[in-house]
Amino acid sequence: MQPDQSAVYPTINVFNSLGEETTVHWHGLHVSGEDDGGPWSSFGSNETYNPTFTVKDKASTYWYHPHLHHLTQKQVTLGLAGLIIVKDGEEAAINLPRTYGVDDIPLIMQTKAFTGNSINYVIGPMDPVNPINNDAVFMMNGVINAQQNVPRQVVRFRLLNGAHQRVFNVGLSNNATFYQIGSDGGLLAAPVPLTRVRLAPGERAEILVNFSTYSEGTELFLKSFASELPVGFWGATNPGNHSGNGPSNYNPNPLNGTNFDIIKLTVSASTVNPVLTIPSTGANVSPLSELNANNVRIKFLTPGTNGPSIGPNSDINPYFNFNIINDYVQLGDIEIWEIHSKSNAYHPFHIHDIQFYILSRNGVLPPLNERGRKDVVAVAPNEIVRFIAKFDDFGEGVPYMYHCHILPHEDKGMMGQFIVKKNVYVNKNFNGTENGSINNPYNTFYEAINNSPGGATINFISNGDHNEVPPTIVIDKQAVIKLVNGQVIIK
Repeated sequence: MQPDQSAVYPTINVFNSLGEETTVHWHGLHVSGEDDGGPWSSFGSNETYNPTFTVKDKASTYWYHPHLHHLTQKQVTLGLAGLIIVKDGEEAAINLPRTYGVDDIPLIMQTKAFTGNSINYVIGPMDPVNPINNDAVFMMNGVINAQQNVPRQVVRFRLLNGAHQRVFNVGLSNNATFYQIGSDGGLLAAPVPLTRVRLAPGERAEILVNFSTYSEGTELFLKSFASELPVGFWGATNPGNHSGNGPSNYNPNPLNGTNFDIIKLTVSASTVNPVLTIPSTGANVSPLSELNANNVRIKFLTPGTNGPSIGPNSDINPYFNFNIINDYVQLGDIEIWEIHSKSNAYHPFHIHDIQFYILSRNGVLPPLNERGRKDVVAVAPNEIVRFIAKFDDFGEGVPYMYHCHILPHEDKGMMGQFIVKKNVYVNKNFNGTENGSINNPYNTFYEAINNSPGGATINFISNGDHNEVPPTIVIDKQAVIKLVNGQVIIK
């Protein structure tokens, strides 16, 4: 995909032949709520979903997956997931590998639980019959024991953790240095040298490995070094919140707390015009300033007897409810979100609609490879993560989600929803065509409130009395009243 085209692009047709409802969420893409593909956007068997949107995002690796409430884990586990690669002029100006499948290689990492040749999955929010904790089979791009030839030059790997709950701690089997050049929503300001990159479900990373110093025929592996995972992370020896051997079916599992291969790499001859050096610079990264924040919003990740939840309370929070809009955000506002973990286990926090910049982890600046654009952040046990984002372009309409990206947690209701509010304007002296904008305001308060969705901000441009609306409507609509000029009396 290419961003910011003069024509709306792309047009997508998704035909549902599953025999059950589904959705398609464009994870990481900045699109309207109507096109976001969250739980509100389900379509039935033998129906076609036709989202149309302009690509506004920076060059990066995004992905798509179902988001049907209670059935996300099942449908993702059975294979409904894939990558979206966005390109732009800024990325094109950097000397990077770009030959798909040769020196620009997608790697979707998942683990599955099998009974015979069948994949186990969970049905609904509470399913004691089909365990998913014994995910003992690693699959790369849907393949067991995956192998890949890599040319003797710089190779770009686009990593996605598409697992339902496992964390991967990726590195080379010889512990050689590689370079992370991109995070969830764009390239970093400069390549970051690493020997490990830890990815929670939903997170992406683009890395460069220089194979030019290896002889043809050399074999090595990308591995997940699970033995190095901290306590509380799924895949560690102790995943947290549990005693003994962990949750049901967690152990014995050959992947937990031990290092394992994720793909075999065999060095082959270089291609024509190979990339042989790691670039020294990346993209223009301009984090938002805390000084410009309009609001600070605090969320707690809390444990519970029926599963963890997310919300404004530090002890117990309600589970997801379609009928409750948890938050209203003003269109154009810059907000700081503080995510407070009250859990002994990690949770990857994902928010729809926007990309954010991590400000701090427990008051400390994030590592260099986390200073780019993000849409998922792994919140460690009892950690506080602060991030900043701007909510622009799209307002009103279908709500957006925020949730834990451990799919069983999401399915059980560790999720909230928010609406981005638009400004609506009223001018008693206006006589033209009315649509509520600042240039074509409504003539009466009644028209403004009656034609606005819940949570809108009503801005009065003109002075005078407004006695057309009962106060109960204002309360029911959760409207915000602002005076732009003079004094307004609402009777």
